[in-house]
Amino acid sequence: MQVLGICGSPHTGGNTAFALRHALSVLAGEGIETEFISLADKRINPCKGCFHCRQGTCIQQDDDMPVILDAMLACDGLILASPVYMGMVTGQMKVMMDRTVIFRAGGRFALTGKIGAGIACGGFRNGGQELTLQNMQTFFLQQNMFAIADGPGYSHSGAAIVGRAAEDSVGLETVENLARHMARSLRGR
Repeated sequence: MQVLGICGSPHTGGNTAFALRHALSVLAGEGIETEFISLADKRINPCKGCFHCRQGTCIQQDDDMPVILDAMLACDGLILASPVYMGMVTGQMKVMMDRTVIFRAGGRFALTGKIGAGIACGGFRNGGQELTLQNMQTFFLQQNMFAIADGPGYSHSGAAIVGRAAEDSVGLETVENLARHMARSLRGR
């Protein structure tokens, strides 16, 4: 089993990367292989809406998206992590999401059955994390994936960090719960 974590922050070593790496370390402790991809250093062209992908390939092959698409196909579980930007995922994350239309094109739904979960980092409690997590859950559902939350004892839309991730004990607890829920879901329990 493998879980891919994609960090949508424009900062390579910020709160969102910290929270996502924390989740992946919990999963590694559960014996699950993990991979981390940061979008901060990736060049991803926006989707052109040309529907060339209906033929099986994206017309854009000159950016970093093919490697991300391959990693998404190879994983069993996917954790998306984004800071809250204007109440939603970052532009980098949204452009990446849009480019995955190739998985749906022509009725293929190549991500069907994979398990998805989200982590959102905001500056304030109730600072847009729930809507950002709902952006991610909509993405999972559009890809015919299973969307999971952080589970008991909070069971929100996913894990939510407030302020500095390393100092948010409640937020890190939701990250740990999310990772454990991902592990259980992958094992079919």
